[in-house]
Amino acid sequence: MLVAFSVTPLGAGEDVGELVAEAVRVVRASGLPNRTDAMFTTIEGEWDEVMAVIKRAVDAVAERSPRVSLVVKADIRPGVTDAMTSKVETVERYLSDG
Repeated sequence: MLVAFSVTPLGAGEDVGELVAEAVRVVRASGLPNRTDAMFTTIEGEWDEVMAVIKRAVDAVAERSPRVSLVVKADIRPGVTDAMTSKVETVERYLSDG
């Protein structure tokens, strides 16, 4: 399972980078494969473990923010591993064949 999610603190002021970093810290400490970009953090693993990490990430932000927004997008393909890397490699292969 590949899950992209975004946690946004609301009501915590304009500079939310420090609070978002708390969510990313939780993800990185999980040991699951992950990647963070400007919009989302993507993690890969089994349903229960991925959702538990997302909950902990939201909870970490909620400790310091009165409200939290969560956006989640999931690619559920049983038996597929390393999708985070292989999906990008497939697109890059097509681009290089150009």
